[in-house]
Amino acid sequence: MKTIKILKNRSDIGAGTRGADLGIDALEIAAINKGSQYFRNNKYEDIESYNESIYDEVNNPFAKRIQHVVAQCTRVSNCVKETLKEDFFPLVLSGDHSSALGTISGVKAAFPHKKLGVIWIDAHADLHSPYTSPSGNIHGMPLAAALNKDNLDCQINNVNGDTEKYWNALKNIGVEGEKLAPEHLIYFGVRSTEEPEDHQISKLALRNYKVDEVRFRGLDNCVQEALEILNDCDHIYISFDVDSMDSDLVSDGTGTPVPKGFDTDEAKRMIQTIIASKKVACLEFVEVNPLLDTRGNKMAEAAFGILEEVSNTLNQYL
Repeated sequence: MKTIKILKNRSDIGAGTRGADLGIDALEIAAINKGSQYFRNNKYEDIESYNESIYDEVNNPFAKRIQHVVAQCTRVSNCVKETLKEDFFPLVLSGDHSSALGTISGVKAAFPHKKLGVIWIDAHADLHSPYTSPSGNIHGMPLAAALNKDNLDCQINNVNGDTEKYWNALKNIGVEGEKLAPEHLIYFGVRSTEEPEDHQISKLALRNYKVDEVRFRGLDNCVQEALEILNDCDHIYISFDVDSMDSDLVSDGTGTPVPKGFDTDEAKRMIQTIIASKKVACLEFVEVNPLLDTRGNKMAEAAFGILEEVSNTLNQYL
């Protein structure tokens, strides 16, 4: 029987604001305050980070600190791959969302000949590339890298050779080229996008279950339909960005809070229902930022409540 292994990735170098590197500590504080032994009862591994690179001069403005993000995602990829090879279930707790490229690459590297499905629970599409990004923050680019899509149709930036070299390296972590097909990527809750991302969503025919649709049609119906779309996938990776939740209702303790999202119960039930498919190979929680939380440690408390319950569900199906 598999058991959970928590991978702690305290990196926030792909974000536009600092503080997501403290998200794991905030989750642990939430557990302590709740009287939970969660972080004592589960095996864990700390992944070394490059957070000191935030002091470096930015040489790649359209993909900030990309050389360090490549190194960090490589570390994450290797750790996820080894965790799967050791027959543990990798439950990744990360800072910013750029780490997801490393996680996806690690799952694919562990199972290179298997089809991977990705369920991305997030307020954002994260489909930018250095060629299209208005900010240069790589936490908005992991899916473009995983899909191996530069979106040159919408190019606005003249990317230099150094950035291009590292971007190509990022796209080829774990295994060369795309890690999943567009038809095997499903969004839940995406509601804050920019024109280049909208172009890609349309061009690649990506499925996005918006909050209103989930509530109108029913959460179970939407999740089951998503699982049917991914029926021919051997494994599923779930990426849960806490900004998928309603910033007004839950908390603004995340790098890019967006209102009109899911509530905590919806997020929890969504993840639990996907886990019940018995196809989930990896789960990741990202973007808890206690420095931006105006309600104390509310976001971490909400996220930990979800984490603890979905971990109980995982233990039933592993």
